[in-house]
Amino acid sequence: MNPHNKSIDELKQVAAQVRRDIVRMVHAVNSGHPGGSLGCTDYFVSLYFRAMNYSTDFDMNGVGEDLFFLSNGHISPVFYSTLARAGFFDVKELATFRKINSRVQGHPATEEGLPGIRVASGSLGQGLSVAIGAAQAKKLNNDDSLVYVLMGDGELEEGQIWEATMYAAGKKVDNLIATIDRNGQQIDGSTEEVMPLGDLRAKFEAFGWHVLEADGNNFETLLPALDEAKGATGKGKPVMILMDTQMGYGVDFMMGSHKWHGVAPNDEQLKVALQQLSVNIAADY
Repeated sequence: MNPHNKSIDELKQVAAQVRRDIVRMVHAVNSGHPGGSLGCTDYFVSLYFRAMNYSTDFDMNGVGEDLFFLSNGHISPVFYSTLARAGFFDVKELATFRKINSRVQGHPATEEGLPGIRVASGSLGQGLSVAIGAAQAKKLNNDDSLVYVLMGDGELEEGQIWEATMYAAGKKVDNLIATIDRNGQQIDGSTEEVMPLGDLRAKFEAFGWHVLEADGNNFETLLPALDEAKGATGKGKPVMILMDTQMGYGVDFMMGSHKWHGVAPNDEQLKVALQQLSVNIAADY
């Protein structure tokens, strides 16, 4: 039911275009979060152009479809661009990002009715709980499709995530694939400086999850990891992908620095970024 099934070469072109959208959206209003958005682009493109089964004829119930929830809602630019490029709404609407009365708000919201958005997010720590609820609803409805959720690594400082982690394993929510963007950066510095995360694999395994690790900026390893994650569902354990990315990936002066967590590029920086994010045909809005 996925309207797209692109090759790796095609995925790379889509990812470059999405990254172009991200830097242009944030630059236009001098506001937003480019770093994490750029780092997670390959993950979003992999989901919506290969891994997930869904219809662009959007329905909030999502019966018979795979569902995705974004917990770290501040990386909305990558979510909006991916949805638009996948066909959920007109790409031209990206130009209204963070403007008054826009459906494309700084953090995803539902009251505006933007197709593809199932829950308001950005209050960190809540996405995993929401995804677990949706996954359990699918089980109750005998719906064998899957639920995906993305969280940030800095977001793991929220206690609600660990309550949800315990619950999902205890209740055998095995139609859930959670992913953590492990870029090692958050708004005030590195996660190691702010609050060391320790051995995340050991922690989630101790809670009773099936844990995988992947390079989130390499389609050649990310796609097989997503396939392996799908293959691990239905076996009594929720699935966790620890996904290593670089904040700002694709734009050299942004890569690996927490300083680009929530800072917009200026005119010259935008020009340089767009030169680096070359595509065969630049389909900018």
